[in-house]
Amino acid sequence: MAEVHPTAIVYPGTVLGEGVQVLENAVVGKQPSLSPRSTAKREPLPPTVIGDGTIVSTGAIVFAGTRIGARVIVGDQACVRERVVVGDDVVVGRGVLVENDTTIGALTKIQANAYITAYSTLEDNVFIAPCVVTTNDNFMGRTERRHELIKGPTVRRGARVGGGAILCPGIVIGEDAFVGAGAVVTKDVAPRMLVVGSPARVLRGVSADELLENQ
Repeated sequence: MAEVHPTAIVYPGTVLGEGVQVLENAVVGKQPSLSPRSTAKREPLPPTVIGDGTIVSTGAIVFAGTRIGARVIVGDQACVRERVVVGDDVVVGRGVLVENDTTIGALTKIQANAYITAYSTLEDNVFIAPCVVTTNDNFMGRTERRHELIKGPTVRRGARVGGGAILCPGIVIGEDAFVGAGAVVTKDVAPRMLVVGSPARVLRGVSADELLENQ
């Protein structure tokens, strides 16, 4: 049975799995309020689904049309927008914003105050350090051409992104790659490569003892 704190808001139709906790002042199932100029989709959204054992922490918001797996932590004041799919055993840290139409794989960790832009893909076992910023629009709101090209980064299985790094639109971070803290990633990163700097450049391969297969 789910536990919902008296100060939390759970909108009608929301599906809460066994053992779900919705803590103080959290909001689950919220409908988006879109600007007239927003490019986000506007079709009706299905109910929010929260998997068994997940915790929606104090002040967190989970929008309608989103599916969150089992044993997920949605941290204090985090926000998960509409049409997001989150796998099992994910951590969405304090103050993280996950924008619409994003997919997050199982066992991924997103640490405090990271920004995951719309139309991003994070595969399984990804690590996103605090204050990482992802982007999805090379035209920053100008031109009609941008609509067909908007795409967030794809971060492949086991990749790690260091604190304060910036990932530019549409890039791919390969499996088990490592992006150093503060890097500005403007091009795809090959699997198992460590990149640093602005713009990011290859420093060396990732050490064998750090690869996911050896953990």
